[in-house]
Amino acid sequence: MFESFIDKLRHTTFITLETTPSRSAQFAPTVEKIAALGLDKLVDGFSTTDNPLAKLKYNALFASIKLQERFGKPTLATMSMRDRNRIALQSDLLGANEFDVRTILALTGDSAHYSDQPHAKGVFEGNSNLLLDIITTLNSGFDLAEQKLIMPPLPIYPFAVIDSYSKNTAALQKKMTKKVVHGAVGIISQPVYDLESAHKLLDLMQNANDAHPDREPCVLVLGFFPITKLRTAKFLDENVPGIHVPQMWVEALEEASLISAEEEYKVGFKLSKNLFDELKALHPKIHIMTANQFELARAILN
Repeated sequence: MFESFIDKLRHTTFITLETTPSRSAQFAPTVEKIAALGLDKLVDGFSTTDNPLAKLKYNALFASIKLQERFGKPTLATMSMRDRNRIALQSDLLGANEFDVRTILALTGDSAHYSDQPHAKGVFEGNSNLLLDIITTLNSGFDLAEQKLIMPPLPIYPFAVIDSYSKNTAALQKKMTKKVVHGAVGIISQPVYDLESAHKLLDLMQNANDAHPDREPCVLVLGFFPITKLRTAKFLDENVPGIHVPQMWVEALEEASLISAEEEYKVGFKLSKNLFDELKALHPKIHIMTANQFELARAILN
């Protein structure tokens, strides 16, 4: 399953859908909603988030198991450096491996400052590059202390993330190249909102791969988050580092919002759908994020 998943990443169309577990002891309702909409037939795989913004949620590894068991499709399980030290990271990876969770999205993680859990503290033994190194080491049959594992894991495939926009292109190039050096097989960008940004990211990815011809080329996956509200466009552009929403989008949504909420949604959806189709034509490797608005995801994919 995972070998064909990575083969699709490298050679054909690769479309994944993000799922965000809730603050609940059950993930099954999310799984069944995806099934009811038939989304599993429209994507190549899923992802699960790991307590984004340090808010308590159902565990991403267990959510991945549930999705894979239900749909028989690979799931990228996010792991954050914020909540685990190197012992826990290695332990979770080894345990998850036996349950066939073998594609991992390595994140440094949002600050515990945002947490809904009073007095929560971040661990942060390192950034996401350390997690990429841990996966490389485990894949070689050893732990991070250079001790041989009694039973090595089945191959683990690490993914990483990158900003979709930066005024400092050199800094963005450096970050991307580091992720290649540390072993990422795929790099998922923050949401992209214009073809110019997509082209720039593809150029940076090519540069990073060209600088290390001894490695299997890393593949860029374009992040996609549909915008159907003016306030969402403004929030992303003004408050989320590494994302740029074109002024044209903001102006179009602003004009539509003065007419009605329905017109605002209609305009936002049209902009988003057109962008998705253009990105897919340019580079058919896309990670869809909709904050669990699965009906919207289905409308975009149809």
